[in-house]
Amino acid sequence: MADAELIRPEGTAADWTIPQGWDRYTPEEHATWDTLFERQARMLPGRVTPEFIAGLDVLRLSRPGIPDFEELSERLTKATGWSVVAVPGLVPDDVFFDHLANRRFVAGNFIRRPDQLDYLQEPDVFHDVFGHVPLLANPVFADYMQAYGQGGQRAGAMGAIQRLSRLYWYTVEFGLVRSGGDLKLYGAGIVSSFTESVFALEDPSPNRLGFDLKRVMRTKYRIDDFQQNYFVIDSFEDLLDQTLNTDFAPLYAEMANEPDIEIETILPEDTVITRGTQAYARGKG
Repeated sequence: MADAELIRPEGTAADWTIPQGWDRYTPEEHATWDTLFERQARMLPGRVTPEFIAGLDVLRLSRPGIPDFEELSERLTKATGWSVVAVPGLVPDDVFFDHLANRRFVAGNFIRRPDQLDYLQEPDVFHDVFGHVPLLANPVFADYMQAYGQGGQRAGAMGAIQRLSRLYWYTVEFGLVRSGGDLKLYGAGIVSSFTESVFALEDPSPNRLGFDLKRVMRTKYRIDDFQQNYFVIDSFEDLLDQTLNTDFAPLYAEMANEPDIEIETILPEDTVITRGTQAYARGKG
C-alpha cells in the first residue's frame, strides 16, 4: 500500500516512477531472487489458489534472475492490459491509486539481502513482483485491482483512505479464498513469505473468518508479524462484484460513528471458519 506523508525523491518522475535499472543488479541479487522463487514455487502448489499457479507463467521469462519489467509488462499487457512500473519505495496514496486505476502496478526495484530471506518489513521486488503479478494475469482479479484503485480515488475525497487500506490489506496482501472445498492462499504478503504460507493455512493460532466488506474495513491489522485474522472470500468474482456494486459512501458514513474492531475479536455475527487460539500472538507478549 501507500503512504500519504512522503516527499518525492530527487530523480523520480512526476508519477514517482524510476527506471528499473535491470543492468545494475548484481549476480548475488539475481541469485537471491532465484533462491526465493524456487523455494516458493516448490512449496505453494496445493496451498495457493490455482489462478496464482497459472499466472506464474508470466514470470517465467527468457533469463533467470530478477525480471526485466519491460519484458514482464509486455507479457502482462497482452494478458490483461496491466504493466509493472518501478518506484523507489512506498508512494503517496493518490499516486498509488492513480497507477492502479490505470492498470499500472508499482513495484520497488530493490531486493532483500540474503540474510533477509524470511522477513522484510518494506516490500521489495520479490514481494511486489512474485507476490502480486501472477494474479494480475487473471482477468477477474486484474479487474478487481483496477476497481480498487478507482475506489481509492473516491475514498480520498471522503477521508476514508484508512478504511479502504484495510480492504487492501485483508484481500490483496493477506487474503484467503475458498477453492475446491479447501482454503487457499492468494494474498501477496502470504504467497511471497515461506513461513507465513504455512502459518496462514496450517497453524491453529489465527482466526479465519468469512469475508464481510464493512467488517473488514473496521478491523485493525498488524504490519510487523504474522496476521491474527485472515478473511476468506468465496471467489474473485464475488470480491469484484461486491467492490463494483457497493456504494461505499454510506458505508464510510456509518463507520465514522462506529469503533474500530480489535484484531483478535470475533463478533457474534462473524462466519467463523477457524476460531484461532491466538497462541502465537500471545507468545510474542
